[in-house]
Amino acid sequence: MAETDTAMDEARSFMISRIILTAAELDFFTRLEEKPCTAREMAREMELDARATTRVLDCLVALGLLEKKSAVYKPTEKGSVYSARHPETIRPMVLHTNHLWDMWSELTDVVKKGGDSGRQGIQLDNENWKSFIGAMHVSGRKLAQKIASEYDLSRFKRLLDIGGASGTYTIAFLRANPSMTAVLFDLANVIPMAKERVVEEKIADRVQLVAGDFYRDKLPKGCDLALLFAVIHQNSPEKNLELYTKIYRALEPGGTVLIRDHIMDESRTKPTAAAVFAINMLVNRHGGDTYTFAEVKAGLEKAGFINVKQVRHGESMDGLVEGRKP
Repeated sequence: MAETDTAMDEARSFMISRIILTAAELDFFTRLEEKPCTAREMAREMELDARATTRVLDCLVALGLLEKKSAVYKPTEKGSVYSARHPETIRPMVLHTNHLWDMWSELTDVVKKGGDSGRQGIQLDNENWKSFIGAMHVSGRKLAQKIASEYDLSRFKRLLDIGGASGTYTIAFLRANPSMTAVLFDLANVIPMAKERVVEEKIADRVQLVAGDFYRDKLPKGCDLALLFAVIHQNSPEKNLELYTKIYRALEPGGTVLIRDHIMDESRTKPTAAAVFAINMLVNRHGGDTYTFAEVKAGLEKAGFINVKQVRHGESMDGLVEGRKP
């Protein structure tokens, strides 16, 4: 009986996800953070159905994300991170997950018929893109610091952070190696976010910001360590080979490429998060996938890298593979 109950809990887990996604989409948490109120007040103000609003708010109380006193709701500490007002808000990441909902709903058809590899995945406007990158920085800071402290950076002089976003890993790596400088390479609309972050961290004099598209443009040269973090899952093996080759050409002789991503075991069943993320790439249908170490190694070696090895076995998107340019 217990096994049946567990199986049903897993099958119905989408229900809780949908409740949280809807509350985030309607921005309930921010509204209640700004001014706690009753369900009827919120429904009237936001032009929502009063009964449905009440049921959703009560369920969020049951989940420990809101508290309810005298019919007035406000976020708990656990629920406050869904508010846009929280300094470490995860709302942009939750809204990104909400965009995935429709794509995941098509999984049965994808399994039956396959997918259109030309689909480009989720597109965000500038404001949502900025919020999303900010949320990625918040969620990635601890892992960045952990990797920077565990990985031997003492042998490197200049870092190339490919698709470095707002500089989460550049900042962590430069903090761990005070003599290192960096080049952060990303799209033109992302560079201002990186500039703001490195100025705030007081390392702007050690970071060169270069705008470009790593799929179309040449990579900056003169670096002995290249980071390719959370990128390869977006690409087909052919696209990754093109990127590895581009990195090989840009690196100084003796330089190292370091890849962070889901790295699956040879059975393609572990880590669990990587197996699930492979489905995320499947339903997005833009050529991406999760890869085994053997697959990553083969691509890097074909591009010319040697001594390819997995230096960190992660449980999520935190596996590390390195390769060296002769």
